[in-house]
Amino acid sequence: MGALGRVGELVLELGGSRVLIVSDPGIVKAGYVERAKGFLEAAGLVVAVHGDVRENPSTEDVEHCVNAARALGADFIIGLGGGSSMDTAKGCNFILTNGGRMEDFWGTGKAAKAMLPMIAIPTTAGTGSECQSYALISDAVTHVKMACGDPKAAAKVAILDPELTISQPHRVTVCTGIDAISHALETAVTNKRSAFSTLFSREAFRLCHAGFGRVLRDGSDVEARGMMLLGAAYAGTAIENSMLGAAHSAANPLTAHFGVVHGEAVGVMLPHIIRYNSALPEIARIYESLFDGDLADRMSELLWEARMPLNIKGYGVTSEVIPELAKMASQQWTAQFNPRPVAQSDFESLYASALESTRTP
Repeated sequence: MGALGRVGELVLELGGSRVLIVSDPGIVKAGYVERAKGFLEAAGLVVAVHGDVRENPSTEDVEHCVNAARALGADFIIGLGGGSSMDTAKGCNFILTNGGRMEDFWGTGKAAKAMLPMIAIPTTAGTGSECQSYALISDAVTHVKMACGDPKAAAKVAILDPELTISQPHRVTVCTGIDAISHALETAVTNKRSAFSTLFSREAFRLCHAGFGRVLRDGSDVEARGMMLLGAAYAGTAIENSMLGAAHSAANPLTAHFGVVHGEAVGVMLPHIIRYNSALPEIARIYESLFDGDLADRMSELLWEARMPLNIKGYGVTSEVIPELAKMASQQWTAQFNPRPVAQSDFESLYASALESTRTP
């Protein structure tokens, strides 16, 4: 039955009676939503499904979800799927309980009223959103991505069932897996890191580094899938307490301008960020403690093994657009947490390096 089979009893323990499942069409098609709904109804709960979540959810997506929750009279929310489903569920929770607009909660701790209990059930080993109190929601008009966080928005329970990740396409496994590894490595060195976050960063990297290659070779390896899923959750916990760095700042413009999938964009920039940060002896020592060897080269090896690009030339990036990309990267909120200060001129150098990179394992 897997861990998903416990969802009904957990909702009852947390006092729920009318449950909204928030998910996306792919997860609905895979049958996981119907399975979860069956377990919930078997526990005597009233259930409705909002299964129309889109990737990179906007304020419009949140509004549609709120309408579904109000129609049900929901007193409990379940986010089932990838980061987009969980972000939409959290965003819905903000508006449903506190009113207003998503923009009102941009930042941290702006929800004055109590929020509904929520269970997060990830179907990808990537974002770690199940262990974070932030919802990343784009403004439907300006397309600005807003990070809206509050401790009350965090899931009460995260159900990690590796069986739910087996059916995902290989491409999704690759991109989310690299994203999870990047979360572990970036949180390990940010200027906001702590002894607490470091524990989760290190264990996240150990699990994801050990599991990633196994999953690439055999997508049905449930043990390896479990390692990746737990590692991603630990990395999400680390993000909550440490934030991210320049690799994510450099990735977002590639996604915005060239449509590069987030995990791939982070992955292609990560080796260059590691080398940049390694100029600080303290950070170089942290990297060495995580991996016995050249960590930047190791990341390139993993990208090669996953058949992911090792440079950004194939996306259509040219030297002429680098200044624009660098300007956007320098304005990303995660840049401020990078351990080595990174200005627009530094991003220009990093993009130039990624453009001309010919490194192969």
